[in-house]
Amino acid sequence: MPFRRSLHAPAFLTALAPLAALALLAALALLAALLLAVRPAPPAHADAGAGGEVRGYVDAHSHLMSYEAFGGQVLCGKPFDPRGVEAALSDCPDHAGNGAFAWFENFMRHGSPFGTHDPTGWPTFKDWPAWDSRTHQQVYYTWLERSWRAGQRVLVNHLVANRQLCEVYPLKRNTCDEMDVIRLEAQRMREMESYIDAQNGGPGRGWFRIVSDSGEARRIIQEGKLAVVLGIETSEPFGCRVVNGTPQCTRADIDRGLDEVKRLGIASMFACHKFDNALCGVRFDGGTTGAIVNTGNFLGTGRFWQAETCTGSVHDNTIAPAGAVDDQTAAFLRRLGAAGITLPLYPKAPHCNILGLTDLGEHMLRGMMKRHMIVEIDHMSAKAAGETLDILENAHYSGVISSHSWTDEHYVHRIYGLGGMVTGYGNAADRFVAEWKRNKQYRDPARTFGYGYGLDANGMGPLPPPRANNSVNPLLYPFTSPINGVTLDRQRTGQRTWDVNIDGVANYGLVPDWIADMRNIGGTEVVDDLARGAEAYLQMWHRAETG
Repeated sequence: MPFRRSLHAPAFLTALAPLAALALLAALALLAALLLAVRPAPPAHADAGAGGEVRGYVDAHSHLMSYEAFGGQVLCGKPFDPRGVEAALSDCPDHAGNGAFAWFENFMRHGSPFGTHDPTGWPTFKDWPAWDSRTHQQVYYTWLERSWRAGQRVLVNHLVANRQLCEVYPLKRNTCDEMDVIRLEAQRMREMESYIDAQNGGPGRGWFRIVSDSGEARRIIQEGKLAVVLGIETSEPFGCRVVNGTPQCTRADIDRGLDEVKRLGIASMFACHKFDNALCGVRFDGGTTGAIVNTGNFLGTGRFWQAETCTGSVHDNTIAPAGAVDDQTAAFLRRLGAAGITLPLYPKAPHCNILGLTDLGEHMLRGMMKRHMIVEIDHMSAKAAGETLDILENAHYSGVISSHSWTDEHYVHRIYGLGGMVTGYGNAADRFVAEWKRNKQYRDPARTFGYGYGLDANGMGPLPPPRANNSVNPLLYPFTSPINGVTLDRQRTGQRTWDVNIDGVANYGLVPDWIADMRNIGGTEVVDDLARGAEAYLQMWHRAETG
């Protein structure tokens, strides 16, 4: 959405007026994305390295139950359904016919509300799932099972909600209260565990095990099963929104909320996500996407993002258009912002959110530390993240993670220095390997180094696309999983067969193919580091529990 550079309010408003309806449509379509067969033989128990270390991959950031979020009508399909695959992998009712009315999917996938797709899921899967389809189910349980059989041993499932998107999206069947949605998704996770148990002989016998501490997770992994860790990623935890600068929660609300989520089994949590709240300022989104999320910030808080030109090495993403105003005008806009009046006009880049960690945010952070929870630092503004790291360093607290590449890279060495962990967003295999190389140089050599990925599956973002120019050295099928020797051919569900060279990670079942493809370009070192990901995560979690 273009913003005028003129400082005259009438001209600015006049310029925006013809775009108001389109901006609202765009906000509905993009806002959430910015939030949130024949099987091979089962593997033997997970390999144990020296000293009893476990081996396995870790996905530190995905969203199995987000279909219940945002009013429950935005995402299509479920990770399981007691009625079977046909019921679970069906399209949204409003996508019926040729998908012409699926304006949200069209906008998210193609940048326009206009488009069509074959809405048939099971058994043909002609048009979905696909790596770039944002609103169709990406983690059916048998797809996750394929990843587990190939060596995944930790899944951090973030319960997710966004009140603002829920309120503006016209279709809904669930409440918009974020904490009510979190409770519902936690219930669905337990139901999925029971469902998988029933497929494998009864209670406790399934491969999908929700864990509550690092010791339990280690035991589960040593049994060869998948340790499922619960987290929360939401914009208004415990009702902690901010309206025109006034917090809508108290310290008592935070204390009660933290006690409740611990009872739910939550181990890892974000303080803020996408919109400024009563706890912290957020790391901006850039470009056109940023303009849409900024509109959501205004709708939710009564204020647009407030940015200044950064003076240090760390920064947030650049808000477009950068350099719309000069330094003198930027200072004037900041004084207006202090009085509660904001405009989407910004000084020259690099941009930093003027909002950091609030007093309530520090109270929540210390409450999480007291309860031995893992602090998710992604989505915090550069200022808030720096202040958070200051507190964690003073307390020598290791329980911190950047789980999907959404913090300033200059903080990576501080995270590793604390004994925390960094996992990369699910990009194309070559781009993921390049980020792994950059991050590894900041490792603490005194601690076990393992790497992981934050796939953000069902987070209404893209999954890893096909690697560019992969025809030179494609992944050859069948292939052997680098971690445990399981042989895998192309994934097939119903009548559809996928190939990672052509389809990318069209669904979670192709994660093993994606990792094997990394070996083509990064050699054994990258897959060895990924194999130590589960151990590194458990060690970090254990330090949080004992620190």
